Amino acid sequence: MCGIVGLFLKDQSLAPQLGNMLTDMLITMTDRGPDSAGIAIYGDASQGKTKITVQSPNPETDFIGLADDLGKSLGVAVGQTDNDTHSVLEIPAGQFDAARAALAELRPSVRVMSRGESLEIYKEVGLPKDVAERFSLNGMSGTHGIGHTRMATESAVTTMGAHPFNTGSDQCLVHNGSLSNHNSLRRKLRREGVIIQTENDTEVGAAYLTWKMMNGATLGEALKSSLDDLDGFFTFVVGTKDGFGVVRDPIACKPAVMAETDQYVAFGSEYRALVNLPGIEQARVWEPEPATVYFWSHNDRPTTHEKAA
Repeated sequence: MCGIVGLFLKDQSLAPQLGNMLTDMLITMTDRGPDSAGIAIYGDASQGKTKITVQSPNPETDFIGLADDLGKSLGVAVGQTDNDTHSVLEIPAGQFDAARAALAELRPSVRVMSRGESLEIYKEVGLPKDVAERFSLNGMSGTHGIGHTRMATESAVTTMGAHPFNTGSDQCLVHNGSLSNHNSLRRKLRREGVIIQTENDTEVGAAYLTWKMMNGATLGEALKSSLDDLDGFFTFVVGTKDGFGVVRDPIACKPAVMAETDQYVAFGSEYRALVNLPGIEQARVWEPEPATVYFWSHNDRPTTHEKAA
C-alpha cells in the first residue's frame, strides 16, 4: 500500500519548519506503511562540496574515525556529522566515486544512502514515529523534502529496501505501486553502468530516471518516458536539487492529492496527510491527473504541468 508525502516551500521563511511539517505528514501515513520509513531533506549546500549520507548497522564502531580514515585515503579533508545509524560525510566535489570505493574498503558494512550538494536521506526499519524520533527529523530545516512509509510487498523489510532511493546526485524517488518489468530493466541499467544496490523495484524506477537524464533528458522528459517504459502501476514523487516532480501512471489507481498555496506545494497519498499544514483551508486542492507530469522548481522556471502524449 505505502504512503507518500512531499513538501516544496515557496516561502523560505518556513524553512526551519520543514522537518516538523514533513514529520507530521509522515506519521499520519503510518497505517499505509508501518514496516519502515524514510525522508529526504534538501537543506543548505556548501560551495564546492558533496554530502554523502551513509548508514551502518554498527555505528558505534563504524563511525569512529571514519572522516579521518576516509580523508587519509582520498588525500582531502572530510567533515562528519553523525545522526544515530546515519552519518553525513562532506567531501570536495568530484570525489564521490573515489569515496564510494574507499568506503567499501575501509568500512564494508557501511552503505551509501544518498549523495549531492544539498540532499540528505534518513531511513530505517520501524514505525514512522520511531524513525522520525531517532533522527530528530522534526528539527531539520530545508527548502523541500519528500518522505515514505512502506508496506513491503515484493522485497524484504530492510533499511536498504526503505524509500527514498537515491541513484543520481541530488536526485531521489519515492513510489507507491509495483513495477512488473523491474528485473529486466535492472539488468539493462546495470549494463549501462548505473549503480543499483537492491532488488527493490522502486530503486529501478529511480535508476531509470537517472539513466535518462545521464543521456540528456530533462527530469520532465524522463518522467514522461517512464509512462511508456515502466510496466505496472505507480505514483512517483521525485526530488531534485531545485524542486520536486510528481507523475502517476495512465490508470492512476493509487491515491494521490496535492495542495498549493502562496507558501508551499504539498503532496500526500491521502488528504489527511495535509490537514495540519498552515493555511490548508485556503489551499487549492486537487487530484493529480493520470499520465501528467507536475514539477515545481526554485530556479525561476515556471511551474510545469505536462500531459503526456
